Amino acid sequence: MQLIGQYDSPFVRRVGIALTLYGMPFEHLPWSTFGDWERFVHQNPLRRVPTLVLGNGEALIDSAAILDHLDEAHGRERALIAASGLNRRASLRRIALATGTADKAVSFFYARLFSPSLDAAFMTRSEAQVRDGLAAIEAECAVRQGEWWHGSGPGHDDIAVACVARFLSEAYAHLVRLADYPALAAHSARAEALPAFQAVCQPFIPPS
Repeated sequence: MQLIGQYDSPFVRRVGIALTLYGMPFEHLPWSTFGDWERFVHQNPLRRVPTLVLGNGEALIDSAAILDHLDEAHGRERALIAASGLNRRASLRRIALATGTADKAVSFFYARLFSPSLDAAFMTRSEAQVRDGLAAIEAECAVRQGEWWHGSGPGHDDIAVACVARFLSEAYAHLVRLADYPALAAHSARAEALPAFQAVCQPFIPPS
């Protein structure tokens, strides 16, 4: 398998960490959606990351769809998320909070990068969405019993939250200080200390 995308993307990184925890061998192609975007147009016409190219040449796009395939391949009963019921819905909600906050942050980042000026109300609303998303994630971390939601080790929700926390603290250093979210900061530090997180890691590189 080939995983396309740079690890400073929380979406690419969470797939890489899941592959590592599942023990699935893969080749990492750290292509940029800017400088390398034509290199994988045939695998993903949207030229977005992550893209996972399977051994038979089939290309999977979107981190949620990719992880669903990996869960199935690894075995639903051993997946990094509950198979059904309340626990699964709770995990999916936490993942949605994390990835939704990241989605908003990414779109706002590009708007700030490429627009000569932005409406003040839009900027205020966008920053509020990022902060409110983080506040909701902080609340989830604060009431958790134990080190991980998934159990003895991190699950997809634990991974998504940690990846998004690091991305936001680096890409939005002017807006996001993890020290302002102590429960999230502790979660992030615990995750980043794990070998899988250290192996699948890259400092944020702004597009140019």
